[in-house]
Amino acid sequence: QVQLVESGGGLVQAGGSLRLSCATTGETFSSYAMGWFRQTPGTEREFVAAISRTAVGTNYADSVKGRFTISRDNAKKMAYLQMNSLKPEDTAVYFCAADPRPPSYFRASSSPAEYDYWGQGTQVTVSS
Repeated sequence: QVQLVESGGGLVQAGGSLRLSCATTGETFSSYAMGWFRQTPGTEREFVAAISRTAVGTNYADSVKGRFTISRDNAKKMAYLQMNSLKPEDTAVYFCAADPRPPSYFRASSSPAEYDYWGQGTQVTVSS
């Protein structure tokens, strides 16, 4: 069983930055694609960013391209989401997720259905 724990959320002013971290357990972290998703009350979980198991491939939602950067450290079994130029519309609970069967070593899915393991989420609030 894989466990994921997010940290790094908080309250920040518009234009500011936050770095989210995702700590994982399990011996096979390097075989998982990792993703970040976000959700606000009453809405569906929304794709933010994903990174392939080798970190060769990344993809981003259009709404965060150029502002957010996903990364991973396989030795530490960690995934990260650097968020810059934050906007009030980025306010949400952010979840990290692990896909144990990624499509390839250089691709990562943007579909929540492909991810088997989820963290509990961390709140990000951006004030205007």
